[in-house]
Amino acid sequence: MAESEEVDVLVQRVVKDITNAFKRNPNIDEIGVIPCPEARYNRSPIVLVENKLGVESWCVKFLLPYVHNKLLLYRQRKHWLDREALVDITCTLLLLNPDFTTAWNVRKELLQSGVLNPEKDLYLGKLALTKFPKSPETWIHRRWVLQQILHQFSAVGRSRKQQQQQGEAEQADGERSQQLSDHLARTLHQEMKVCSDAACRYPSNYNAWSHRIWVLQHMAKGNFKVFHDELSSMRLWVSMHVSDHSGFHYRQFLLKELITELSQTPASTTTCSPQHQSSTVPSINPHHHSDTQANGELSGAEAAGEEERQLSLTTVLRLFHQEMELCSDLIQSFPGHETLWSHRSGMSFTYGTSGGGNTSTAAVTMEAVSLSLNMTQA
Repeated sequence: MAESEEVDVLVQRVVKDITNAFKRNPNIDEIGVIPCPEARYNRSPIVLVENKLGVESWCVKFLLPYVHNKLLLYRQRKHWLDREALVDITCTLLLLNPDFTTAWNVRKELLQSGVLNPEKDLYLGKLALTKFPKSPETWIHRRWVLQQILHQFSAVGRSRKQQQQQGEAEQADGERSQQLSDHLARTLHQEMKVCSDAACRYPSNYNAWSHRIWVLQHMAKGNFKVFHDELSSMRLWVSMHVSDHSGFHYRQFLLKELITELSQTPASTTTCSPQHQSSTVPSINPHHHSDTQANGELSGAEAAGEEERQLSLTTVLRLFHQEMELCSDLIQSFPGHETLWSHRSGMSFTYGTSGGGNTSTAAVTMEAVSLSLNMTQA
């Protein structure tokens, strides 16, 4: 009995030490377990060095069962815990075992009741992923939290639209909308960083790459610049991880989305990313527009549409050429890697099937196949 009481006192002190560590340093960016079979000194097993938080391994066998049992008793209504205790216990538990679904569900309830804010839960998940980068429950919970942020953003947008229709729009509401928009952009950038770190910690981390795709689909849908910037940033990453199937699958997703956007709405290249045009798209023949007007074959609007179509076609061809060139360089530098050949085959299929029966797509397909064959023979 006395031993059990000592363990309870020890664990309660450790939970409190973890909570105090976050209060002392709110910028902790990594957690870990320090190999230490037994307590060697009469001190706390929680070690905080700069922005790194460590837990000595000897205390985990006492700490984890204790907080796990406490939370289960609370869920079974056999033990009462106040909100502050719930926050501390779930934080400790999820840092050591992030796949415990019940703990995440408790935090969902705390978030919905206003005890927690979404950023705090995203931060906790980020720390858990530094130790357990593949944890599926952590990624699932992140998506739930991000959905709450998106719902909040959508609600403000609807309110703003209604006020504009009623002529009651206020400057304060406009500032609130801008703040949420900036917050959404920062959240998107942070999620990309979390996914990149997790992918580097665990090879072919399917959960991390799937989450990254989900984030772009829900937070940057139709944003040409975001997708193009992601594609550019991924070039170096895949060059350093030539056997990562999940990373190359993500790159195929980016290219497919860009091709679809260019094929369906070529005007988006001018409205979404004027910088992209000037830096990556070769100039169109300057005599094309003047010749068209001289012959009187097309009206001004038709000429502009034709120029946009040609610009989209040129951009698609350029994307395919750059991707095939990257594949060829990597295959020559790292021969024998199945991932590279699989990616090359997948991209040929993507370019060959995008856009249905569109005549411009047919031209892209013929040009792409010819280019691919020439590069393979070379």
